[in-house]
Amino acid sequence: MTSTFPDITISTERLVLRAFEEADIPELVEMMNDELCATWTSVPTPYGEADGRDWVLRRAPAERLSGRGLVLAVTELLTQRLVGSVHVHHVDHRTGAAEIGYAVAPWARGEGYAAESVLAVARWLFGNRGFERLELRTAAANTASQQVALKVGCLSEGVLRNAAIVRSRTEDGGWADLRSDVIVWSLLPEDLEEAGDPEDPVGAIPGLPDHGDVSRFR
Repeated sequence: MTSTFPDITISTERLVLRAFEEADIPELVEMMNDELCATWTSVPTPYGEADGRDWVLRRAPAERLSGRGLVLAVTELLTQRLVGSVHVHHVDHRTGAAEIGYAVAPWARGEGYAAESVLAVARWLFGNRGFERLELRTAAANTASQQVALKVGCLSEGVLRNAAIVRSRTEDGGWADLRSDVIVWSLLPEDLEEAGDPEDPVGAIPGLPDHGDVSRFR
């Protein structure tokens, strides 16, 4: 197994997953300033244009070129509008294992895009790259992301107690950090045979690396 990732495009019936482009920055910034993304991920709040530019032009390409991970923009096939993002991280090329996180824009939630994206990336990792394990971690209170994990066929492996930081709104409109338990989910190649139709989910956690419809993004 090679230790880097190619510059790829993955297409599904409704979506195109590809590398981020500079033109995506405004939509990415808008998405990451959403309340759920701020709650369940570790991205800066507020999320500014400089943050989006750094992610799209520097950090995301560096992930792929170094082999540390793979960041893909998720766009609608028909409109090319930015639906969300998928981030493969904590990659171990020797064991063929990685963690996946995702975020979905508010306007695109409830359409099954998160599960469709995760399944597309999982099939590519298993079928084209020889990976044997994909892990997804969700904050204990992030039930929407847990629905995505179940939808794609993941199995719950247990709970990491007090293992992450999530955010909560304060009375003055700011944000406060709260500790959270984390549910660990896994997906193996054989699990895909039992995965149902990916049609209606929402995101996984961060606090660890990642963005949510929202899961651990970065």
